[in-house]
This record gives sequence, C-alpha cells and structure tokens, in this order.
Amino acid sequence: MKFGETRLSDASGAILAHSVRTGGAAFKKGRILQEADIEILSKAGISSVVAARLETGDVGEDDAAARIAAAIAGPNLEISAAFTGRVNLYAKCNGIVDYELSRLTAMNLIDEAATVALLPQFTQVATRQMVATVKIIPFAAPEATVAACEKLAEQSLVRVAPFNARSVGLVQSSLPGTKASVLDKTTKVLTDRVTALGGIMKIEHRCDHKATAIRGAIEVLIEQNGCDMVLVAGASAITDRRDVIPTAIIEAGGEIDHFGMPVDPGNLLLLGHIGDVPTLGLPGCARSPKLNGADWVLQRLFADITVTREDVMAMGAGGLLKEIPARPLPRAEATTASVPSAPKIAAIILAAGQSRRMGATNKLLAEINGQPMVTRVANAISASSASPVIAVVGHEADKVRTALHGERIQIAENRNFADGLSTSLIAGLMALPDDTEGVLICLGDMPRVSANQINRLIAAFDPLEGRAICVPSYNGKQGNPILLARRFFDEMREITGDRGARHLIDGYHEMTCEVEMAEDSVLVDVDTPTALEAIRA
Repeated sequence: MKFGETRLSDASGAILAHSVRTGGAAFKKGRILQEADIEILSKAGISSVVAARLETGDVGEDDAAARIAAAIAGPNLEISAAFTGRVNLYAKCNGIVDYELSRLTAMNLIDEAATVALLPQFTQVATRQMVATVKIIPFAAPEATVAACEKLAEQSLVRVAPFNARSVGLVQSSLPGTKASVLDKTTKVLTDRVTALGGIMKIEHRCDHKATAIRGAIEVLIEQNGCDMVLVAGASAITDRRDVIPTAIIEAGGEIDHFGMPVDPGNLLLLGHIGDVPTLGLPGCARSPKLNGADWVLQRLFADITVTREDVMAMGAGGLLKEIPARPLPRAEATTASVPSAPKIAAIILAAGQSRRMGATNKLLAEINGQPMVTRVANAISASSASPVIAVVGHEADKVRTALHGERIQIAENRNFADGLSTSLIAGLMALPDDTEGVLICLGDMPRVSANQINRLIAAFDPLEGRAICVPSYNGKQGNPILLARRFFDEMREITGDRGARHLIDGYHEMTCEVEMAEDSVLVDVDTPTALEAIRA
C-alpha cells in the first residue's frame, strides 16, 4: 500500500487519510476521493492531500476484516457488516465465551495490520452482547496476512457455548439454632442464580448437618427426582476434604474432584460428581447474590464446559473479586450493568403515499418480476438485522397490507397521509419500542436496496464516535435509506408538510457519516411510469 502526500492530480480513487475541511464542504477520513471531490478541493486552494493507495496483493480494510471475522466466528455468533476496517461479533444466545488464548495471541502476532480483540475467556454473555471485534489498523492488509489469519483460525476461533436447562436440586443442612429465614433467603438467592443460567431449581431438601443425612438428601434428589446437578449449602463451611459434606458425597457413591479455589470470595468451594451429576459443596458466600467463585464454576457447568482441577486453579488470575468496587452480577437482580451490545435499530418503511407522479397506478403495488414493489422492499429490510420493521400504510391501506402479508413486519396506519410525508414519518416513530437506539427511514419505492446495504449502515452507526446519522452514498452522491439516532426523534416529530428527515443531514454535518456502497441501488427510486419500465427491464 502506498501512503503519503498525494497531489490532487493523482488522488482520484485514493483513500483520504485525514479529514479535510474547506469553506463549503468537509471530507472525512477514509473517503474514496472522486473527481467531483478533487474539483472542490482544488477550488479551495488545496493542491495535495495525505492519502493511501492499494497495490497488488493488498486487501481493502473492510474485505480483510470481513474475511478474518468469518474465519474466527464459531457457533452462536452473529457477524456485523464491515465498516472502517472493523467487524464486530455478537452473541446469538446467552452463554459463555469459549476460545483458546494461545491461538488468539498467535493470530495477533501475525502482522500488526490485523487485530482481533475478544472478551476474557469464559465471560458470561447475553444475547446481542458484543463478544469480539476484528480491526484492520491501516487502510489495507496484505493478502498473505489475511490468509494466515484464516488458516490459524481453522474454521473458527471463538464460540458462545449456550446455557442448557439443567434440573437442579438443593440440599441445605442446619444446626440447632439455624434460622429458617436464613435458609429461605439462601433458597431464593440460589434459585435466582440457577434461573439466570437457564436452569430450573427443581427441588430443595433440608436436613441435619450430618454426613448420613446429607447423603440421604442427595440420593433423594438424584434417584427420585432426576436432578442433573446438586448444590449443597452446608450449615458450616467445608474446611477439609474429609469434612461432613465431602464425606456425604463419597458415601452417596461420588468422587471429589477438587477442594478450594484461588478466588476470593469463594475459596471454600468443593467440586465433585456422582456418576455424571455435578455435585458442588458451596462456599458460605454463595448465600449472597454478589459475584463469587461458585458463579464461575456454575456458568461453565451450565454451558457444558468441563471444569477440571487445573481449570479451577487457573481462576486465580482476576480472582480477587472482593477488591472490585463494582461487580457485574450474572443474576436477575443485576440488569443495570452496561455492556457493549448490538445497537437496537428499527426500520420504518414509508408506504402510505398516493404516487401522484405515477398517475392512476399505486407504484407500491406495481409488480416487478412477479412481486409488488413494496413486498420486495419489505423482504430486503426484513432480511437485515433491523428489528422491528414497521410499515406505515395510508393510501389504499388494505391493498398494501395484503402485499405485506406474511412478512416479518408490523403495520402502522396513517389516516392523515394526504397531509404529506411527515405524517407517515411521525406515525412510524410513534410505533417504535421505547428502547430503540436508532431508526432507518426506508422508502417503499426503492426495490433494489439490499439487506447487506442496510447492515452496512447499521455497522457504521456509533453516536459516541460521531456517527449519529448514517447515509449511504454511491460515487459521492447521497441516497437512501437514512439511519438516525434516537437523539433526533423529537426533531423528527416536529417536521410538517411533505418533508422527511433528510434536512437533518445538513443541520448536523459533524454527526453525519457517509457509507460508500458498491452499487447504485441506494440512488434508485421509482417515481414515474418511465422509471418503473426501466427497473422492470
């Protein structure tokens, strides 16, 4: 890749390395310079720019990131579209992040141009949570680097191991003077733990703190109730492998795999099994909802990840939990922790207009290759990662509803459609869920827009990095649909007449990001009979 000061006369097709502002325009870093851009820059008195040019053997940043992401992504991971050399991987289910640290390190040592960042091994994640990001540092990576990363991944590097619905039995032992309220609280805390991991607390058995009594309780849970995991909360902490609870497990036909762990709180955890039923002697801290070493073991067991003695002792790295001032909790009570997740982007299809320029024909119902135009648009948007998809109907509402029947779409009706486009926009906004972070404003007469293009817009969206409005472009010309952050919803609700939200681009240029597309379909709408015939052809 060539990089450096480039004369404008040689800059056509080059990638702008640094943002450039002129009196009337602003060109952001990463823009592929077009002839029209060069003319504007030249008129502003700029003779050269710092730019990059790809050479033979280079793979563009987006293509390189996409290839590496596809290679490393294992089961239960969703891959975002590439943008500015970055691809994110998101969890498709609740579970545990699982990968080999040595292979990750080896991949990052191949070439400084290509990086892969993952959450720590065995992190608990929720659906839609970000698990990994692939970033190409310069504007391109050598083909040899990308190929080496693909080979090292061996079809996948990271997966999300899903939680499985284990049936759990709880044994609580008591001594004279043990309060029932303490046992009741422990039952609730442990039930919440199990439920948050997708399990079911099937039955609880209370007994004296004696080996024979605990053994009998364990046998009842496994043999009579079919529990496939047993938790034992003793009235007194386990202090030795020969203590009451480990003795009970052995007398029930089980084995002790490991006692103690380098995690505080959680030191006095006992890991054992009876047949293929994991059986845990819990530390006293497990009676509290705060994170402790038992949580780390339970998370892996619920994800069917084997936990060995070596695994437990390796938990010492990061195991000083009591020194953490704010601990994210893996239970129902801990829902406020902020973690990077896939943005919640909805889509509004504006499908209420009267198609005046088409004459008597409702263009949205006009067939293209045997499908109504609005159906083709809905199919593309439904195939993207936008959700929910809300179609606003008005003119010939029943016919448009019929055309959308069976699609993954919600319908919002605009009875004031004759008052202009703004009324449909507002009707769509009113139907959005409260947790919507951004919305795509889609036109019902753009049948060539694809799900991949929509996903590229969503991948670019990041208000914290100044990309609160994402607009597609082709050869430097802006098109549709447009993605806008929630912060603009109030302004959009105040729009009147036959206007949409496009004017916000000019008002918030510093928050606007152009997303270059490889095809001109983001510029193609169907407003006239001539345009309809052309697109049919």
